[in-house]
Amino acid sequence: MRSNNIHWLWLSAGVILADQLSKLVVVRKLAYLQEVPLLPHLNFKHMQNTGAAFSMFNTAPAAVFILLCAVVSVAILIWLRRHPHDQTLVAAAFTLILGGALGNATDRAMRGSVVDFIDFYVGNWHFAAFNLADSAITLGAGLLILDMLLEQFRGRKAAPGPGNAG
Repeated sequence: MRSNNIHWLWLSAGVILADQLSKLVVVRKLAYLQEVPLLPHLNFKHMQNTGAAFSMFNTAPAAVFILLCAVVSVAILIWLRRHPHDQTLVAAAFTLILGGALGNATDRAMRGSVVDFIDFYVGNWHFAAFNLADSAITLGAGLLILDMLLEQFRGRKAAPGPGNAG
């Protein structure tokens, strides 16, 4: 019997726990829109996002995002169950995405919106506020891209070149 990637779910659980604890601290310690400077160009700022990434689709009901999260979560769980244990980078990527998606879905189910609090800025320009769940999703997507690039590199390295016997 081949091993699968289900053991990677600890990473999803860790993302959800860290995300929800950080949001709980923000909600309890900062008033809505209250800002706390951390470093140059970085604040904690309590914000609420009713939309998707960068507040897109902010008029859509929370149920739409929760349903989308459920579909993505099931797809990731199926992949983790069916694919071999040796696809470490992809498994880590998918479980980061799963943890982030479930962290934000938990907010939507409990509050109707997502708590964002990381405010990166330069001068008067502010990047869209985000949270730890968003960071996990972004890191997971980056790992998927890295895996694709590595596969391309491995494929080129393994392919016989001109004049080489295959």
